[in-house]
Amino acid sequence: MLNKQKGNMYAFVTHTWNPIRGKCPHDCSYCYMKRFPQGELRLDEKSLKDNLGEGNFIFVGSSTDMFAEDVPNEWIIKVLSKCQNYEGNTYLFQSKNPSRFWMFSGRYPRNTIFGTTLETNRDMKNISKAQSSKARVSNMQDRYMQKTMITIEPILDFDLEPFVEMIKQVNPEWVNIGADSQNTHLLEPSSEKIEALVKELRKFTEVKLKDNLKRLLK
Repeated sequence: MLNKQKGNMYAFVTHTWNPIRGKCPHDCSYCYMKRFPQGELRLDEKSLKDNLGEGNFIFVGSSTDMFAEDVPNEWIIKVLSKCQNYEGNTYLFQSKNPSRFWMFSGRYPRNTIFGTTLETNRDMKNISKAQSSKARVSNMQDRYMQKTMITIEPILDFDLEPFVEMIKQVNPEWVNIGADSQNTHLLEPSSEKIEALVKELRKFTEVKLKDNLKRLLK
C-alpha cells in the first residue's frame, strides 16, 4: 500500500510505495530491511490497485531495489505504468544498479527523479553485492535522466577529492548524507572529513543532511 513517510526516511519524501517486495539481491550488510522477514522477490499485484493520489512525492521501491538484476522486466513495466496513471505526483526511483534505468526509457512518469547510493569512492565488495561506486556513477550519466540525486548513506570513510569528482560527474539536483543507523560497525569518516565534503559539495549542488548524521558530527 501507499505509506506516509515516517521514521528515518528522506524528509523530502511524503510517501513510500513498495509493489515489488522480498529480499534484495544486493544483500548490503547495513540494510535496515534485514530486521524484518523478507521472503522471495515478488510482485504484489494488490498494490497495483492502490490509489497513488496527487501532489505526493513518492519513493517507489524503498524496501528493495526494484532495478536489481533478479527483478523481471515485466514487473518493473507494470509498476511504471501504474505511476504514469498518476502524473500529478513526483517519483523517486533509486537503485544501486542504475544500468537498468535506461532499459525503460519512455515509460517513466513526467516528474521523475533518478537516484543512486554512493557510500564512498572506495571498494565495497566486503559489504555489498551491488555495482561498484564507479559503475553506478558511469550509469547515472545517461542523457535521458533529467533530474538526478545521490544519497551518501550510510556514509563510509572516503578520499575527499576523488569522491567529490565522482559525485560531480552525476550533476545531482541534491546530495543526501546520512549515517549508519543500524550499528553495523562500519568504517566511518571523521567529523572533519564530513564537514570538508559538505563544503565542497555545496559549491555545485544542494546538500541535505539527515538527523542521524549528528552522531558523527561534533
